[in-house]
Amino acid sequence: MQQAGAWHMLKFVSASAILLALGTMASAQQAGGDVSAGQRVFGQCRACHALDRNLVGPHLRGVVGRPAGSLDGFRYSTSMRQKAEGGLVWSEDTLRAYIRNPKEVVPGGSMAFAGLRNEQQLNDLLAYLREQK
Repeated sequence: MQQAGAWHMLKFVSASAILLALGTMASAQQAGGDVSAGQRVFGQCRACHALDRNLVGPHLRGVVGRPAGSLDGFRYSTSMRQKAEGGLVWSEDTLRAYIRNPKEVVPGGSMAFAGLRNEQQLNDLLAYLREQK
């Protein structure tokens, strides 16, 4: 009888460990984002941004870690230049805030995008931008 109880407990612990591991992997993927999904989200940015050249907006290759307003040859708004002079750097946190609500981070800036508020899409987009070095 004790063996049956021990076996049942072992099955329960094993199943719990598997579920915990799967949940942890899913959480890690969500926090890190999905690069392929981020590439699709980037489609919303393509009206104004490219990876390899300036369009209406500056190119976004290497944007993660780049000081704001620092690309030669791109004409930034006065508001963005002021933020750049204040030391704004495009970390994942500042990009997340800016993409979520551009006017909150750079009031008076020229980015016309209303913002992306879906957390999963933000995670995915940031994962994609991280890869664009």
